[in-house]
Amino acid sequence: MNNQSINWKDPLYLHSFLTEEERKISATAKEFCEKHLFNRVKSDNNNKNFDKNLFKEFGRLGFLGPTIEGYGCANVSNISYGLIAKEFEAVDSGYRSAISVQSSLVMHPIYNFGSEEQKKRYIPKLSKGDLIGCFGLTESEAGSDPSSIKTKLIKDGKNYRLNGSKNWITNAPIADIFIIWAKDEDNSIVGIIVEKEDKGISTSLIDNKLSLLLSPTGQIYMQDIIIPENRILQLTKGWKSVFSCLNKARYGIAWGVMGAAEFIWHQSKEYVENRIMFKKQLAGNQLIQKKLADMQTEITIGLNACYQLGKLIDLNKEVNIGISMLKRNNCKKAIEIAREARDMLGANGLTEDYHIMRHLINLETVKTYEGTEDIHALILGKYQTGISAF
Repeated sequence: MNNQSINWKDPLYLHSFLTEEERKISATAKEFCEKHLFNRVKSDNNNKNFDKNLFKEFGRLGFLGPTIEGYGCANVSNISYGLIAKEFEAVDSGYRSAISVQSSLVMHPIYNFGSEEQKKRYIPKLSKGDLIGCFGLTESEAGSDPSSIKTKLIKDGKNYRLNGSKNWITNAPIADIFIIWAKDEDNSIVGIIVEKEDKGISTSLIDNKLSLLLSPTGQIYMQDIIIPENRILQLTKGWKSVFSCLNKARYGIAWGVMGAAEFIWHQSKEYVENRIMFKKQLAGNQLIQKKLADMQTEITIGLNACYQLGKLIDLNKEVNIGISMLKRNNCKKAIEIAREARDMLGANGLTEDYHIMRHLINLETVKTYEGTEDIHALILGKYQTGISAF
């Protein structure tokens, strides 16, 4: 049988299980990313540039808050959201981070924990890309332990007063609104909507990072910001609400890193088929074929697991274990694939022309944020044993 007639790209026929709408969304996302993002990614990365106007393009095609019903959003399946994330990260993790933060960490909490007034005020503009949001949870002394945050919201007459700082916040330097998580006077966690025009808020850019270069990352400083009652997410239910946002983002990451891995796999396969070493194709080497087989296996398993997870989310099943498992597994496997590919391409793998080194460096960040590999191992261990090892 001719190799080209075998479905080596999708050996478990995942594509055939997608609905017609999901296939169209995947194709639209792929076409957009290849035409409008891939041709600029090297320049954006080298110049540490993110064009804010891209958000309007993302919004025009329904890529922002796509699973939300109403308020100008697409109201598609969670599998569709995952497929969009996959195509964005196939180009660069920074582009996927942009839509993940907007959708999972900004629009999701407003939609689920905000008032009707807040939903109507913010979500339509966020869905169109007219507003850009960020998620302020992490602090310099509270990374993997978010319960240690020191940002405080104190009652002040009819209003509230907000003080604190946040660090390593995606989109902070370009954000119009900030979803800030703070502790109130009872040390309970509360979500707050802060606008960039509010007196007392400022941001700075983290310019010395070596990964996710095109993604704008920064700090947020809050000094005596007056917060009216209508800016508080009143339906927040403690840390459970925070983690629902993080889990929404982690789900998208699990799909996204498989998009990066799949791009790397196909890029490597093409390279070794065309590279001549010792008077024959490099792809004719047994070790090279083993590496390709490992990539194919891990990506196929990872994507099909994401599909199953998406189906369960759409069925409103409890999936916290699955989200931690796939965020941990898929990030780990994607970075291993990138390292193997870099090695397969030799010195060429170090150049920007093949995009592999950029993906590898970016995946170091993706593997870290929204819960490191070890943190998710502890989450999974606690679910199994009932014993916290944190």
